[in-house]
Amino acid sequence: MKEYEYYIGRLLDNRYEIQSLIGIGGMAFVYKAFCHRLNRFVAVKILRDEFAQDEEFRRRFMAESHAIAMLSHPNIVAVYDVSHSDDVEYIVMELVEGITLKQYMDKKGALPWKETVHFSKQIAKALSHAHERGIIHRDIKPQNLMLLKDGTIKVADFGIAALEDQHNEDSTETIGSIHYIAPEQAYGEDPDARSDIYSLGIVMYEMLAAQKPYTGKTIAEIAVKHMSIEPTPISKLRDDVPERLEEIVRKAMSADVENRYQSADELHTALNRFTQSQIMAAQSSKYENPAVMPVRSVSELSKDKYAVRKKRSRRVAFMSGTLGALLSVVGLFAFLWSFWLNDVFSPAERIPLPNFIGKNYEELVGNSELEAAYNFNVTYVIDTKNESGRIMSQNPEAGRSMMITPEGINVELTVSTGVVLTPVPDVLGMDYREATLELQKAGLTVELENATSQTVAKDLVVNSSPAAGEQISAGSTVYIVVSTGAEVSYITMPNLIGLSEDAAINKLQGAGFSFAGSERVSGDVEAGTVIWQSIAAFTDAEEHSGITLRISSGPWG
Repeated sequence: MKEYEYYIGRLLDNRYEIQSLIGIGGMAFVYKAFCHRLNRFVAVKILRDEFAQDEEFRRRFMAESHAIAMLSHPNIVAVYDVSHSDDVEYIVMELVEGITLKQYMDKKGALPWKETVHFSKQIAKALSHAHERGIIHRDIKPQNLMLLKDGTIKVADFGIAALEDQHNEDSTETIGSIHYIAPEQAYGEDPDARSDIYSLGIVMYEMLAAQKPYTGKTIAEIAVKHMSIEPTPISKLRDDVPERLEEIVRKAMSADVENRYQSADELHTALNRFTQSQIMAAQSSKYENPAVMPVRSVSELSKDKYAVRKKRSRRVAFMSGTLGALLSVVGLFAFLWSFWLNDVFSPAERIPLPNFIGKNYEELVGNSELEAAYNFNVTYVIDTKNESGRIMSQNPEAGRSMMITPEGINVELTVSTGVVLTPVPDVLGMDYREATLELQKAGLTVELENATSQTVAKDLVVNSSPAAGEQISAGSTVYIVVSTGAEVSYITMPNLIGLSEDAAINKLQGAGFSFAGSERVSGDVEAGTVIWQSIAAFTDAEEHSGITLRISSGPWG
């Protein structure tokens, strides 16, 4: 039995029923489990036996559980429970239904810069929450960032997190993933909050460039590049990323820790200001285009009316005499008083909100008139029924009367990321537990079906539906058929006692059994006669069972 199989089916603390393996980490197994007390599915991380005996690993595992139990944030995987015992040590976490950011990036390639900013803001907020409580993640990478169907990012796996005020006794140990590790960690120094910011900067670069900034043949080569080499500018890899966003990424992943953003809040603020600058730039370009009539405020329209009417009043006063002038002045005051009342109490200019549902968001982004008039707040949702970029909903709804303002009208849009396709891994002939893990790693769910097979051994995968290599949407279900072995038939064992060995073998095989060998023993009967059979005569046994015989060698051998 493999180590991870030991826990499947067990009930921990009379509460958590372990159902299936989700993943295998460096220190622990992660299982899907059912909490019988609260009637919900959870994830249970159990320390592996090989590490449970090591006091340092036990300390680190418990540090993880206590550290993340301190955190409560919508962008961090929640911890529900922690258990310590001589038998098993585990933590109970939120079960996240989604895919990793790495899986998403593998399918989409370079992400739109707006989507990159949307994801990065969420990660920065999660890190800010953790850093405020003295917790450094130390391993921010796409594999540890979960993407939910509604576009929410959740930071996962604080497996090597350390309390910021706790000195790491083994400071020479480089912890983290080499492609995302901060230079100070590569040097063997203790990381701080800015180390997480560096790793996030690397992730942002990869989202925009569809490639890691530093690669190499060895860990040492990659580490040296982190310390001393400038990565290829994003602007040389694609031309649609704003220069200011590239500057933000460059600062976040600065090798000099003092030149980075000094906190996750500072990075989040920079991303917010960048977003606002893009909105203002779109509005400015609208006003600078003489072919487009600008969106004007009520106060601006009122000033124009006032100027026109004032000119007309002056002409009337000039052409009338003294009496005419007096009457004109009186009339002018009356007119201005009437106009002022009309201006104050006249309704603001309003327009009906267009219907954006069904349109492609990228087309809206490229429309300077729309970007000047509206402030779009976008939430991305993984959806298998709509193509990438299609707007699925809006708030406020279409047709609603909205007041025109210089700042623009705020509209919330839900945009589909489209179908994220993944090939079905080839799991034929694999043990069904390993096959399940392989499919789950690919972002797929698994349903098991059992069937007998004359050719495939028990517990091995007979086939899968969809078949290996087919492209299906992430999160789809793959049905795998697991062999229960050959169909078992039971037949009656014949009586072989008293027969010669050859006759017994012929009768055995003729009845549907197999001859598994014989041994010679002393007996009171004639040599060569069967005196014992491994399955008693006239009892039912599995067809093709191997039968052994004892053959008399004659009295006293």
